[in-house]
Amino acid sequence: MEENLVIVESPAKAKTIEKFLGSKFSVTSSFGHIRDLSKKNLGIDIQNNFKPDYIISDDKKKVVTELKKRAKEAKMVWLASDEDREGEAIAWHLYDVLKLNEKNTKRIVFNEITKPAILKAIDNPRMIDRNLVDAQQARRILDRLVGFELSPVLWKKVKPSLSAGRVQSVAVRLIVEREREIMNFKTTSSYKVSARFIVTGKDNKKSELVADLPKRFKTKKETIEFLEKCREASFKVVDINTRPSRKSPAPPFTTSTLQQEASRKLGFSVSQTMSVAQRLYEAGRITYMRTDSVNLSDTIINNTKKVITADYGAKYSNSRQFKTKSKGAQEAHEAIRPTYIDKPTVPGNNQEKKLYDLIWKRTIASQMSDAELEKTTATISISNQKEQFVANGEVLKFDGFLKVYIESTDEEQDENVKSSLLPPLSLDQPLDMKEISATERFTHHPPRYTEASLVKKLEELGIGRPSTYAPTISTIQNRGYVVREDRPGEERKYVKLVLANEKINETSLTETTGAEKAKLFPNDIGMIVNDFLVEHFDDIIDFNFTAKVEKEFDEIAEGKKDWTKMIDRFYNPFHQRVEETLEQAERNKGERILGNDPKTGKVISVKIGRYGPMVQMGEATDEEKPRFAGLQKGQHLETITLEEALDLFKLPRTIGTYEDSDVAIGVGRFGPYVRHKSKFYSLKKGVDDPMTIELDRAIELIEEKRERDRNKIIKTFPEDEKLEVLNGRWGPYISYDKGNYKIPKDKEASSLSYKECMEIVSKGKPSGKRKKKKK
Repeated sequence: MEENLVIVESPAKAKTIEKFLGSKFSVTSSFGHIRDLSKKNLGIDIQNNFKPDYIISDDKKKVVTELKKRAKEAKMVWLASDEDREGEAIAWHLYDVLKLNEKNTKRIVFNEITKPAILKAIDNPRMIDRNLVDAQQARRILDRLVGFELSPVLWKKVKPSLSAGRVQSVAVRLIVEREREIMNFKTTSSYKVSARFIVTGKDNKKSELVADLPKRFKTKKETIEFLEKCREASFKVVDINTRPSRKSPAPPFTTSTLQQEASRKLGFSVSQTMSVAQRLYEAGRITYMRTDSVNLSDTIINNTKKVITADYGAKYSNSRQFKTKSKGAQEAHEAIRPTYIDKPTVPGNNQEKKLYDLIWKRTIASQMSDAELEKTTATISISNQKEQFVANGEVLKFDGFLKVYIESTDEEQDENVKSSLLPPLSLDQPLDMKEISATERFTHHPPRYTEASLVKKLEELGIGRPSTYAPTISTIQNRGYVVREDRPGEERKYVKLVLANEKINETSLTETTGAEKAKLFPNDIGMIVNDFLVEHFDDIIDFNFTAKVEKEFDEIAEGKKDWTKMIDRFYNPFHQRVEETLEQAERNKGERILGNDPKTGKVISVKIGRYGPMVQMGEATDEEKPRFAGLQKGQHLETITLEEALDLFKLPRTIGTYEDSDVAIGVGRFGPYVRHKSKFYSLKKGVDDPMTIELDRAIELIEEKRERDRNKIIKTFPEDEKLEVLNGRWGPYISYDKGNYKIPKDKEASSLSYKECMEIVSKGKPSGKRKKKKK
């Protein structure tokens, strides 16, 4: 009989905890949730006060059987899942399924996996908090009701196989509304004026001063008039303002700020950040990674002070406690920080090291002194005009926390912003004008969301909680409503006017504008689903409503509200709306008539088809069947023009012959391609345009793919053409009948015989993708 059985969610966490407990404790894992709502009849008995119908998933039955056996034999069972609503629910499900009782069950929680924290938790056990369980249960049930009732509406009124979700649909709405802002944005231009002056010091030493005109001119004519006057003008310093300035460090990381900063500094996606942070937490490197608290314990503040004083000196230390701004913070623990602040590095893979380094630096910086700066502003008059130039300079007097860490921002910096020390200046000092340049600049549309800036927006609106940001963003991408990608910019011409040596020269230049890096773009289906939901379920995906629901979950967690009454108030009017929409709403496929084909007179329209957005030439009632063409990347149903739509019917187009066979270009379900001898070769994203690609480039793509395929095949077998030894991303493997099989480490891939390969196939489990069986 085991004396103490400790159950946690993950094997990695179990392995770390086991190091800190003696031989009287045995630690095992439930591998996450052991049961979930049944998919039969919603998994909820609506008539019986929304009673949930939980079932143990097939992949957890073996785990549950083993846990039941061990729990029955143990004198004491310790439920040690995470300290949040999800963790509390896991503990409650274990208690219920394993048929535990209060006498031999204890619930323990800890914010970090360290020996002192684990031993303290053992000394201070508690019972399962049913309020936290109810809050998690309420969220799960409400989301199931919304998802399971809204999805069939979308199947009938928009397109089969679609789905909707309470928080996910709000996130999609934000992205769609931002995209429409961008579509409707009208770019305007103006002229930004900068001057370069020569400053002559007391010792006749010359230096350069750069100053900007605060005003921008709307037209080239106005700009030239200004420069013409400057040709005859004299310039002098009329004001010098020097003032001290301080910059304070950012607070330690919460879930959302870690996701934002890891995105900006490391290029991590939100789900990647959480996955890496989870590994660091389970290995005992950092505190719990799902939190909206910026609080640090007194112990860690004192330990951080010692590290800063030892490494940088006492003047760099400034202990401070930050206050959590978010209302109803669901987690009661600390900010995300290293468990041992005296360890600036940890073992692990490259991602883990980088994320840990970010967390360590942010924690250290939060307890360091302010940076001290001196900012100087010099104003320069123009003798024959009222406008004045302004020069800004900044000098760092004491670096403080900047010695360790500088926080990034989402805002794009103006390339002309200067932050450097100005040369020595005095009032009424005359300046020699070296050059005045006026550059045409254009207004920018609002920025598209990155994953991290979307998290920031959701948090600002009070939508979602630390545990929901990553799954929300993954879901909207997995459903095909939103895509995260890079897009190349376009070339744009601009004008630059330069006054130098009493002459004004005009130059026409070219710049690349609009390039996007890892931004979120809505797909057409996402926009259509959003429009349908906004029209018929505006209250469900209303920002304020969604934030209000989050607050109600918080109140349930605090024991202030009954979860069944909260669900009941929501469900009845919602269900009635679903019924009305199914009866009355018209189908919405985003269909739009663009005009007629000039050659045939046939109607040209766009809509969502079986495989996505498409253009249709002709109608179903015509004698000749309609023709169809898929939209290209960056094209939208609501913005595509008749001319652009007609261009799509130019594909497929034959561009020549190679090896006595036609080479054709087309666009299919998976994007643009080259077709040659019944084989398909993908065009490269952002490089090849299917409308302009020429034969030489197409041949290059064909040969590149052939070379890759030649290098991929290590060995084939005449006994069975389905059997191959191939080179993969992770090394050699065996491919047989659409399944992939690992080659044992003691076997050489190139020398494997047919018999050896078939033995490996018969013993191994295929890892290749299989088609799911129809239910």
